[in-house]
Amino acid sequence: QVQLAESGGASVQAGGSLKLSCTASGYIFTCCGMAWYRVPLGKERVLVASIDSDGTTWYLNSVKGRFTISQDNAKNTLYLQMSSLKTEDTAKYYCAADPYGGGEYSGPHNNYWGHGTEVTVSS
Repeated sequence: QVQLAESGGASVQAGGSLKLSCTASGYIFTCCGMAWYRVPLGKERVLVASIDSDGTTWYLNSVKGRFTISQDNAKNTLYLQMSSLKTEDTAKYYCAADPYGGGEYSGPHNNYWGHGTEVTVSS
């Protein structure tokens, strides 16, 4: 059973930066696509960024150029570097692993999920 644990969430001012981490219990990065989602209070879950096992990345338009997804296979850790943060980035952020996409991140179904980490951006 894969377990994911996010960390790094905090309260920051607009324009600031944060780096979220997601540590996995097993060697899943070489086989599985990974992703970061966020859930703003009272709103739907949104895919923020994903990374396939070959390093291919995808970003939500509103975070392109500000967020960077990366992974360190040796540390079993997924990262989300967030810069130039805006108040609209405020949300609970979750990491997800897709073990059925053949190395690609194919979507939220049948994923492993972490418990989330809170990010609050104030003006």
